Amino acid sequence: MKSNPFNSFPEWTKQWEQFFQGDFWGSFQSFLPTTKKQSGMNIYKKDNELLIVVSLPGLEKMEDVELYVYYKTLEIKANINLQFKGFELIEEGIFQGEWETTIPLPFAVKEDRIEATYHNGLLFIHLHRLIPDGTKKKIEIKKGE
Repeated sequence: MKSNPFNSFPEWTKQWEQFFQGDFWGSFQSFLPTTKKQSGMNIYKKDNELLIVVSLPGLEKMEDVELYVYYKTLEIKANINLQFKGFELIEEGIFQGEWETTIPLPFAVKEDRIEATYHNGLLFIHLHRLIPDGTKKKIEIKKGE
């Protein structure tokens, strides 16, 4: 256990604790930048495929997760709620609550070839590169009235 460097100033420490009592820094959490490492997410690339693995412990309903993909962006929204009957949470080390992230993808992906599965607390999202076929598409012109 780390010792408090301010223990040699007991009056100052007491005032500090009174001023910052409660979850002072936690109220600023939404304004602080998060890194991919903090979010519990890995991104893997293979040729024309991406595999995104997100740690989402304790999901009971798949409705608690929403995935959106558009062009070169993946958006994930989740609600993590770990509760154990008869127990009260006294220390939190696993994130709970509303969580969302927007992931810039290295290439555009096919919207019709997305596979998402949840297994053992991990969400696996398999995406495939959108490769333009290079052919011209004829556009039909309708006569206006």
